[in-house]
Amino acid sequence: MLSTVTADGTTADGSSLIDGIVREGARRMAAALESDVDAYRAELADQRDEKGHRLVVHNGYHQPRWVTTAAGVVEVRTPRVTDKRVDELVESAQQRWRAVNVPHLVAPVRAGARFERGRLVEHPEAVAA
Repeated sequence: MLSTVTADGTTADGSSLIDGIVREGARRMAAALESDVDAYRAELADQRDEKGHRLVVHNGYHQPRWVTTAAGVVEVRTPRVTDKRVDELVESAQQRWRAVNVPHLVAPVRAGARFERGRLVEHPEAVAA
């Protein structure tokens, strides 16, 4: 759609052209998200549980988020999907995992620290000897 823009950057109805562009972009983004969710659900529509219920369903929307743009704040709603499929790889691994009960040690482990019998090993070569 073509719009006539005045010298101060507003359209005939008094709104800013950039506002219209941002709002249209938000509408298109929401439509793209809806389309992705619909395609995902359609792809998995044949997967059902023992009662015949679908394992992947549309479950409303997340809380609206407010995105700040150059043209102001725009509300964005994202669709919510519930996926109750069970992955046997994940289920078998989960049975062997321990819950993290010392969250302050997660960062050192991710950084490569080694623990042996619950104690930090500072010199791995000394332990091996």
